[in-house]
Amino acid sequence: MSATPDQILDILARVAETDEVRTNPDLALYDLQVLDSMKTVQLIVELGQETGVEISPAEFDRDAWATPRKLVEDVQRRLSA
Repeated sequence: MSATPDQILDILARVAETDEVRTNPDLALYDLQVLDSMKTVQLIVELGQETGVEISPAEFDRDAWATPRKLVEDVQRRLSA
């Protein structure tokens, strides 16, 4: 399965409840509390359901998802692996 950056950002915007993730690729998701632990788990589940990417909470790396740009890159890397 694959996912475009727009699909990934759509999921992120829905979970984070803000469209700013689409317009600011360097938004500090955790530092600004756009994402917290509960939303991260929700994001992992929804990404899995909609894109087929499998991410275990144990292998989740907060630094790899620090910004929308990094999150998209990480998900696409996982999908192509």
